[in-house]
Amino acid sequence: MSLPMPAMRGLLAKRLRFHLPIAFGLSLLAAAAFKYTVTEPRKQAYADYYKQYDAMKEFNAMREAGIFQSVRPSGE
Repeated sequence: MSLPMPAMRGLLAKRLRFHLPIAFGLSLLAAAAFKYTVTEPRKQAYADYYKQYDAMKEFNAMREAGIFQSVRPSGE
């Protein structure tokens, strides 16, 4: 009794027909998961931060701390 010959002709096409849709589906799932677990909360955090952000208040705090070399603190 001999072993049957392996089916080598068309093997790649047969395997791709099975694995390509799975890989495509998993990549879409990973992209959607990343979008909704990472980027959406990050965008919301930036929006919340800049809703209450006062640029002049931050500038004055940095000026009082002496961070800027070209701007004198208001006490001088």
